Amino acid sequence: MYVKDAVAKHFDELCRERGICYNELANISGVPPTTVYCMMKPERRKLHIDVIKKLCDGLEISLAEFFSGPIFDELEQEIR
Repeated sequence: MYVKDAVAKHFDELCRERGICYNELANISGVPPTTVYCMMKPERRKLHIDVIKKLCDGLEISLAEFFSGPIFDELEQEIR
């Protein structure tokens, strides 16, 4: 799994755990819903650390908490 897939999957898991949809995540984070939906689509994933930070702020977690999940411990090497 690559980092952009892991980020999207982790946000999806956090939304499911908290019972919120992507639109609500966008609203509580001050991010346009289209940005969140684009980030979640595999064919259009664009990641920007400032957006990830805002989404974490909306979920009231730190970047360190977000990236400390086990999903990030098993990432594939992206440099080939």
